[in-house]
Amino acid sequence: MHFLSPDLENYIQSHSEEEPKLLQELTRETHLKVVRPRMLTGHFQGRVLSMLSKIIHPKNILEIGTYTGYSALCLAEGLQKDGQLHTIDVNEELLEIQRRYFDKSNFGNQIVQHTGDAKTIVPTLDCVFDLIFIDAEKKEYPEYFELILKKTKSGSLILSDNVLWSGKVVEPLEAKDKTTQILLAYNNMLKEDPRVETVLLPIRDGLTLTRVR
Repeated sequence: MHFLSPDLENYIQSHSEEEPKLLQELTRETHLKVVRPRMLTGHFQGRVLSMLSKIIHPKNILEIGTYTGYSALCLAEGLQKDGQLHTIDVNEELLEIQRRYFDKSNFGNQIVQHTGDAKTIVPTLDCVFDLIFIDAEKKEYPEYFELILKKTKSGSLILSDNVLWSGKVVEPLEAKDKTTQILLAYNNMLKEDPRVETVLLPIRDGLTLTRVR
């Protein structure tokens, strides 16, 4: 579902910060070599992530769902000089392309890759995270949230991607559509949880900003 007309989307993108050349290269290579390139964060949302990171200026960032590394590179733009970004993905086949582009950037020595189940890896990370981006298996969002909340402090920002799920959250719900059911419950949970405050933005496929109280 397109929430805005193509003309408006083009206008918004053309009046936002330019996409860095390295990310343009990564976009091209992802489309040429990797399955489901539509999973890329993309120019506009990438600039949103970059801006949020620069505003927060985090010491530690956690990303759940690396894909080819586009969003990690955007988030890393706001890192403190001695900061780290930990990014987790289940797909070992993407490690090489991620690392290659991380090392081409100015943040290669600050980005730590993890491969495996985030639910197992997150509890082992000895960090308090200022900024967290969730963009992995949608059915596991509620579990991710409870795990990462233990790794935050007051003022930490949690970003949840794809929370509008192509508009399915406002369409008649099919009984067999477990993913949409879980996302509906997750969106309600973020709204009602007294430990956090939340605003849902209609950016791309829906991006929730959740601040830890």
